[in-house]
Amino acid sequence: MKKLFLLILLSGSLLPVFAQTTDTRRKIEVVGNAETEIVPDIIYVAISLGEYFNGNRKVADIDELEKQLQDAVIKAGIPKENLTVNNVSSYNYAWEKKKNPNFAASKQYRLKLSDISKFNEIISSIDAKAIQSTHVESYEHSKMAAFKKDLRKKALEAAREKAQYLAETLNDTLGDALEVNVTDNDSNPVQPVYANTIMRYKSEDAAPADIAFQTIKLNATVRVVFQLN
Repeated sequence: MKKLFLLILLSGSLLPVFAQTTDTRRKIEVVGNAETEIVPDIIYVAISLGEYFNGNRKVADIDELEKQLQDAVIKAGIPKENLTVNNVSSYNYAWEKKKNPNFAASKQYRLKLSDISKFNEIISSIDAKAIQSTHVESYEHSKMAAFKKDLRKKALEAAREKAQYLAETLNDTLGDALEVNVTDNDSNPVQPVYANTIMRYKSEDAAPADIAFQTIKLNATVRVVFQLN
């Protein structure tokens, strides 16, 4: 019993010693930053097509309009699977047509492009009055991960360079990195909100315009704690 009491007492006396242990290493904390702009090589464009009437006569049928769009996509050298249906104005427009002869169906499509200049070539092959609207839905780059990796590396190099000359100014030498924190600050998400150009066709003379969109801005920030020797 005395031995047990002595052991507990001895252990208790050591606790304050461990609690007072601190890191006495001299350190320097710096922040490095790197940024770049890249041109997207994957662009998703939304296209809305709709039937319309000239008086009581329907000029365009939605199936015919869809065929025009599909043919234009293939003619432009774009894989047909790059064109998908986003939405249909009525879940059963065949039934709506029978019920209401003046019903005008519409469909929304999503087109994946690697070259935005192909857009005008495609859209000009479609009945302009049937084009309700188009807009850039989202864009990205196929090598985004590689760009971010390179940017983080450059930010880390910038941090080390800054720490190096600060250490030299203090007549110290730079030691190992003790702590590294990385933050990616993309200026725009992969899916921007209806980015930049929205085109609506309201008259028979309306013609497709160029779609404009911003470059993707990438930014990497690193906070590094180095030891000073």
